[in-house]
Amino acid sequence: MKDKEIIKQYVNGKLTVFWKPAKCIHAGECTKALPQVYKPNERPWVNIDKASVEELMKQIDLCPSAALSYFYDDMAGEDSTEVKAKILEDGPLLVYGSFNLTNKDGGVETKEQRTAFCRCGASQNKPYCDGSHIKVGFKG
Repeated sequence: MKDKEIIKQYVNGKLTVFWKPAKCIHAGECTKALPQVYKPNERPWVNIDKASVEELMKQIDLCPSAALSYFYDDMAGEDSTEVKAKILEDGPLLVYGSFNLTNKDGGVETKEQRTAFCRCGASQNKPYCDGSHIKVGFKG
């Protein structure tokens, strides 16, 4: 039997923030952008009352692993087909949007929201980033 994925929820008015600890690569983008919201040494470690909805959505959109995501009530019915890519300095290649990924064996995976691809070569979960770039001191 497959273990059930842990998902934490934090609610503030019309915004719900989701955190999936198993997906987190600990890049620290959240704590750098909004240190008043994300405090890893406190419980709960996320306090979404400390930032505006717009600030939270902007920061969450930059989460390299998609461990953080959100639902905003005004998003109901919204569908974006645009796929974007961004290279994080000294980190992974981020691809935003929904797309199909064909692996080396010909199998197809559907990826949604954000996918972080390894650029350093040290990931134990290739082609995906697992945060190893931090340990190996990757620059690029």
